[in-house]
Amino acid sequence: MYLGMIQKVEGLNSKVESYRIRQVGLIILDTLIVLLSSVISIKLTETYFQIPILIYVAINILSFYKFNCYSSLWSYGGEKEITNIFMAGIISGGCFVIINALLGYKASTLFYIMSVLLVIVLTVGSRLTYRAIRRMLSFMSINNTKEASRVLIIGAGSAGKLIIKEIFENPNINKLPVGIVDDDEKKIGKNIFGIPIIGKCCDISEISRKCEIDEIIFSIANISKEAKTRILDYCNETKCKIKTIPGIYEIIEGKVDIKRIRNVEIEDLLGRDAIQTNLGEISEYLRGKTVLVTGGGGSIGSELCRQVAKFTPEKLIILDIYENNAYEIQQELKRKYGNKLDLEVIIGSVRDEKRIDDIMSRYLPDVVFHAAAHKHVPLMEDSPCEAIKNNVFGTMNVAKKASEYKVKKFVLISTDKAVNPTNIMGATKRCCEILIQDLDRKSKTEFVAVRFGNVLGSNGSVIPLFKKQIEEGGPVTVTHEEITRYFMTIPEAVSLVIEAGSMAKGGEIFVLDMGEPVKISDLAKKLITLSGLEPDVDIKIKYTGLRPGEKLYEELLMAQEGLRKTENNKIFIEPPMYRDEDELFKNMSTLRKYIEKNKVDNIRDIMKKIVPTYVEEKDKEEMEQGVVV
Repeated sequence: MYLGMIQKVEGLNSKVESYRIRQVGLIILDTLIVLLSSVISIKLTETYFQIPILIYVAINILSFYKFNCYSSLWSYGGEKEITNIFMAGIISGGCFVIINALLGYKASTLFYIMSVLLVIVLTVGSRLTYRAIRRMLSFMSINNTKEASRVLIIGAGSAGKLIIKEIFENPNINKLPVGIVDDDEKKIGKNIFGIPIIGKCCDISEISRKCEIDEIIFSIANISKEAKTRILDYCNETKCKIKTIPGIYEIIEGKVDIKRIRNVEIEDLLGRDAIQTNLGEISEYLRGKTVLVTGGGGSIGSELCRQVAKFTPEKLIILDIYENNAYEIQQELKRKYGNKLDLEVIIGSVRDEKRIDDIMSRYLPDVVFHAAAHKHVPLMEDSPCEAIKNNVFGTMNVAKKASEYKVKKFVLISTDKAVNPTNIMGATKRCCEILIQDLDRKSKTEFVAVRFGNVLGSNGSVIPLFKKQIEEGGPVTVTHEEITRYFMTIPEAVSLVIEAGSMAKGGEIFVLDMGEPVKISDLAKKLITLSGLEPDVDIKIKYTGLRPGEKLYEELLMAQEGLRKTENNKIFIEPPMYRDEDELFKNMSTLRKYIEKNKVDNIRDIMKKIVPTYVEEKDKEEMEQGVVV
């Protein structure tokens, strides 16, 4: 320990010593500049009398010191440092005039002006020359390194300048900027730090080929999703690795440097802007309330907890069966909010009715977000009893207790797979929608569901799987060439859930207009391309066939008729479709008996009675062949 402390002190002393040597060097240089400027001014203005040059030198050095001209790092110097030198030169010149007058010396006005200008010009010139030489040596060092990645910069704005500057000032980055492209025709032919602007974005493919580009850095911070998608499509025509900088707000906060450049994510290529919601206005129903999030450690549940925590609830309760996930979100929120957030983390299962009753009676939540569910389609096809136990009866337990303990709002997280389901997972989620709509009719609690498609970055998302397969050299597996899905980001999904809670009157199903569905095969090809590889050449795409219960196309709406708009033009409401309560209760009782006896075949049959739109693929094939089912 002592040895480490000694080494730190020695390192600090070394830095201080280096700093002092640099300061002394600059003072000596400035002294020579002042002397040279004075001599030149005397010669040019023919001033033939004794002038207190040493006083002038001392005044200049003191003025430079006061204006921090010896503490700036000129490898990063700019307008501020030049302004400091200019002000120091003017002030020292003015002081010299006053001292000369007090001592009785006379000199022409031209002498004073010339000496001040020479001091400023030579001082600035010496600093800029140092920086130019440093950058030139850095550039030569990078250029002579065979391993340096040849980089094309997209965007000749402020962000592009930051990227190029950082590359030059940090040779360890090991990148060589070759050129810049920008759609502003006025900029073409000019250069930034000596790097030419050589074309427009539509020329990226040709430029990359001619200039042997290895890597493309997208450095336009403030741009729409549509424009970004268009430019990235040009990039996809190359075999270059593609990276991008963060958003404009991070540049404003000074967070952008070359280390913050990240790989382009599929989220950048969805072709639509993120859904915007004004959570500050719509989240008032959460402030000062007790909020329970079931499945709070999962992808959607944990993001719900993050966003709910922003609105100062009286208490946030996280319920999850998996302690590792629950622990992670607990520690994250503790680090961020400390004692400002009253946080309770509970390990338990929604299947356990007594456990749910205990939680509800103890905490009396005002709002419940029900995110706990089994969601993996093929796995649930193999274990239908577990899917129903967790999704159907788990939801029933939480919903019934929410009604019993007079919870104000209950928001169910549903899925597009609930629409005309072909698998048991989708059928269970549609069953949950039916159950809460039935319960809403006889309860003071406002029960609603929120239905959306696949969530990028969530557990089980295709993107992490594709990335891992690419890293392993392929193949990338896609179930079917034509399979399509609706996609959204986790924050979008959670914003919709929270907004749905604010709009809830009871019984509604909220649906997001997610734009056009995306082909999974296209996502796979783009991700391979963005990794600097060529689909079906470097990385094969293998089509494995649809999995049990999987549909080619997902739907978001049961029917278009009666669809209602909301204040948010991206959110719609599907009106309630109520079922006969006696029949529903009878079928649910039968389903519970079958579950207890693990009668799988009977389970699927009774689920089709509860969810008439549930049709398995084998049933569809039989219908198409004219077989009576």
